[in-house]
Amino acid sequence: MRNKPNLFSSSFYLCLSGVHVVQVMYGCEWDDETQKVTGYRQFGYDGEDFLTLNTETNTWIAPQPQAVLTTNKWNNNRALLESDKNYLNQICPEWLKKYVGYGRSSLMRTERPSVSVLQKSSSSPISCFATGFYPNRAEMFWRKDGEEIHDGVEKGEIVPNNDGTFQMSVHIDLSSVPTEDRNKYECVFQLSGDKEDVTNRLEKTRILTNESNISIVIILVVAAVAVLGLIAVIGFIVYKKMNAKRPPSPVNGPPPEETQFLPQT
Repeated sequence: MRNKPNLFSSSFYLCLSGVHVVQVMYGCEWDDETQKVTGYRQFGYDGEDFLTLNTETNTWIAPQPQAVLTTNKWNNNRALLESDKNYLNQICPEWLKKYVGYGRSSLMRTERPSVSVLQKSSSSPISCFATGFYPNRAEMFWRKDGEEIHDGVEKGEIVPNNDGTFQMSVHIDLSSVPTEDRNKYECVFQLSGDKEDVTNRLEKTRILTNESNISIVIILVVAAVAVLGLIAVIGFIVYKKMNAKRPPSPVNGPPPEETQFLPQT
């Protein structure tokens, strides 16, 4: 890599005045089942593809007109082409296999998800939510009577959890489907490396909804108000009874202990 700056300055026929960004991406992919190796090497300039190496023909391709002169020069450099070919087809796959072997217990593990069916309200779309699965190579879809459906279905992206596992969701709008026909639908989750699907049939008892929680909150609030009202009534009655038993206080007269000293008339 020490000669790369010289390679850029001597081979990139570009206007280099001002500030520009050159990006390099290279690597390889290895299919452990078919043993197929696919290498890639490409350059970007100011956020756009500039040069791409076709590993099948072992030639450089110019996505931009400005790169034509560079591709012509690099395609005539057979030593550079053979060096790239050897790295992408031999060295890179060997290192990749070695690293996969080091981390096989972690990389090749599978963790099945917890799958739930959610619905905010009776008029909202129904969501199938899977979380805690690994790896992130997974599919989830809705099907009816054993056939996958696409109408009214919206798929979410696979996103990571804090513990290194993943989650995803797929939504379906069944507002026009009668309630009695909804049990024909089911959510299916498929995980790469796991031969058994996770299937959840759409049953009313399995749907987690906010409506039940709202009803509970309303009941608790009404009960609390009723209890407070009852306490207020009981307190008022006790207060009235205690007031009724208290002797009347004299009006416009001296205190009782002073009446014995008053002269008799």
